[in-house]
Amino acid sequence: MEDNKMKIGRSGAIKPLVDLLGNGTPRGKKDAATALFNLSILHENKARIIQAGAVKYLVDLMDPATGMVDKAVAVLSNLATIPEGRAAIGQEVGIPLLVEVVELGSARGKENAAAALLQLCTNSNRFCNMVLQEGAVPPLVALSQSGTPRAREKAQALLSFFRNQRHGNAGRG
Repeated sequence: MEDNKMKIGRSGAIKPLVDLLGNGTPRGKKDAATALFNLSILHENKARIIQAGAVKYLVDLMDPATGMVDKAVAVLSNLATIPEGRAAIGQEVGIPLLVEVVELGSARGKENAAAALLQLCTNSNRFCNMVLQEGAVPPLVALSQSGTPRAREKAQALLSFFRNQRHGNAGRG
């Protein structure tokens, strides 16, 4: 399975999948997002997906009208684990939308959005400040009490990170 993901990633298939994600039919976009999610599990494919321009399309698909919020957030959550992914999410104004998903999304969406925000915050003070400015604390408090076990864990980690940051134990730039 990992081997197939590696072969697909190296084959040049990611760019056409990203093009489909941006310009395909609703069904095509859904299939492309699913394929990119599966490919993004393998670390070496993450940078390829970002370089192919996927983040902009994924942020666009976080509009609830697309019916693809959960799929988009799941891929972004994987991409947020590498610096290029975090930079792209910040540049494409994904932070306000991730905060919105924490507040209004499905259980799965909230879980992945909290995981992405945790990656963004623990690696960048600037992104952390953006998350706070978006009013993330109340929805994170709610999620820390009523989310899925993984969502509660991510929300609690974010909230304690914010508390530590306020007390001068800030993370990196």
